[in-house]
Amino acid sequence: MTVQPEQADVLTRSLPLEMNCRALDEERFCRCCRLILRRSDQLRDGWSWEALQGSEGYLKKTTLRPLPAGWGPEQDGGESPGAEPAALQPDPLVSTGSEEEDADLRLPSNSSSPVLQWEYHVLYSCSYATPVLYFRAFTLDGRSLTLEEIWKSIHPNFGLRLQNCPLNAVSQQEHPLLGQPFFFLHPCRTEEFMGPVLQAALDHGRPVNYVLSWLSVVGPMVGLEVPLEYSTELHAAGCLSSTDPD
Repeated sequence: MTVQPEQADVLTRSLPLEMNCRALDEERFCRCCRLILRRSDQLRDGWSWEALQGSEGYLKKTTLRPLPAGWGPEQDGGESPGAEPAALQPDPLVSTGSEEEDADLRLPSNSSSPVLQWEYHVLYSCSYATPVLYFRAFTLDGRSLTLEEIWKSIHPNFGLRLQNCPLNAVSQQEHPLLGQPFFFLHPCRTEEFMGPVLQAALDHGRPVNYVLSWLSVVGPMVGLEVPLEYSTELHAAGCLSSTDPD
């Protein structure tokens, strides 16, 4: 059972800093998400909580990004280089959010570069007890990118790292909540790279938002940047402290 972020604020009074900081249960995942959502609203960064039937849900962000230089995807049904971008077609499965939530979907009025629509989901994995990043991308006329095109869109520095670490590579599978094909970063090595980060925070008594720290590491690999402004709240309301985020 997934705990809704708005139900998780009571947990901020009950989790001491001394607990094992490498363990992320579903309640703490939702509490971390709640803090991200609150800061996203302040920054107008576009994150939202997508609730499904029952109590399950996930973090979601949709954004537009220009085509990478030299990307050169197949143009069957796609955007031609230099073409005027078409009007963004909303995802038929998701209702349109508020103006703040759609901030990342705005393009400069003088922009004429072809763009891609990227959709990012952050889910909790019970099997690995970690967050998992699912994502997909479309041309503005609705064509889904292939796995090969996804690889071409990844920065060469990150692409080489992912290709040399097969278990950490980009793969495609069915979205566990939506039943649709998505790409994802395999979570099996999450504890390996998050362990030192969380242990250092524990040793120095610093609050840390597990999901935010994790997202700051994995997000840029697939073009999802996390603004530094998210970290400004951690000293006032951290996910490993007993401070109430409200």
